[in-house]
Amino acid sequence: MLVVDDDMMHRNRTVRAFEARGHTAMAASDANEALALAKSEQFDRAVLDMRMPGKDGLELAQQLMKLQPHLDVVILTGYGSIPLAVEAIRVGVLDVLTKPADADQIMLAFEPEEKKVEAASESEGPYEVPTLDKVEWEHIQRVLSDCGGNITKTAKVLGIHRRSLQRKLQRYAPHR
Repeated sequence: MLVVDDDMMHRNRTVRAFEARGHTAMAASDANEALALAKSEQFDRAVLDMRMPGKDGLELAQQLMKLQPHLDVVILTGYGSIPLAVEAIRVGVLDVLTKPADADQIMLAFEPEEKKVEAASESEGPYEVPTLDKVEWEHIQRVLSDCGGNITKTAKVLGIHRRSLQRKLQRYAPHR
């Protein structure tokens, strides 16, 4: 298993969790390191962070799958969105999981759809759908991050008045 994440602590924790479950795992900190490993090692599975310096997880997934066509890929992201999931599936990624995802959730993403449905029916309680406030908050935070923290630019990209954005940012992040 290949784990690619620019966050050293998350990358190492994920590798240790997979090894504790009996899997052989190797880590890379960026796309270049991952591609070098893929040229010298064979992997059945890869877990890729979406946002990394240089190539993002989707670009890396496409390149890795060209090198190793049998490779199953799961992408982890701090900013889940429907367009990202659609694009990921289009390029051949098995699943897109929102961080924080634990090793069990990641391993389940590699399973066939029937097993995922079975696991969901066995889990306690229904699938938790995020509230509209949480989705809005995460979207604002992503655009704000993409705009380098510039509130005026973020408001323009979002198509709202700067003061409205400031009021939204003054509210606490949603709990759900």
